[in-house]
Amino acid sequence: MIAAVVGPSGAGKDTLIAAACAARPDLRLARRVITRPSDAGGEDFDGVTPARFAALRDGGHFALDWRAHGLCYGIPHDQLTGPSVIFNGSRLPDLRVILITAPAEVLARRLADRGREGSADIAARLRRAAFAMPPGIAHLTVCNDACLAQGTARLLAALQPDRGAR
Repeated sequence: MIAAVVGPSGAGKDTLIAAACAARPDLRLARRVITRPSDAGGEDFDGVTPARFAALRDGGHFALDWRAHGLCYGIPHDQLTGPSVIFNGSRLPDLRVILITAPAEVLARRLADRGREGSADIAARLRRAAFAMPPGIAHLTVCNDACLAQGTARLLAALQPDRGAR
């Protein structure tokens, strides 16, 4: 199983992914390549320049790559091996897509608490957070509006292979 965890900034994707991986040793987190400095904080990723990213992409290094928020993101092919892989990202064919979200007031508080963006950037992220999944994309929605334990339990339930997508 390959599971992509998607959702707006501040929904708690990386926090829930880390907690789910801690609770389920069989889950392996795919390490992303991102065009930002590796010391920018947040998740553990490989930071590269835009030129290096383009070279990796053009050389077929990525199973998946996309642009968001002015950055390029990629999942290397070698990161998608193993029985259960989870990543913070987008979608692939035959992929379980999990949308993690939270109410706008929770997102706003979390974004402000991070201290990485000003109020205008936070407002812009909140406007983008109200997106709808494209028609025909099967997905499960996990609302991360409570404590870490409850959010993790919800994500773990969504990761169960016997659960159908909606």
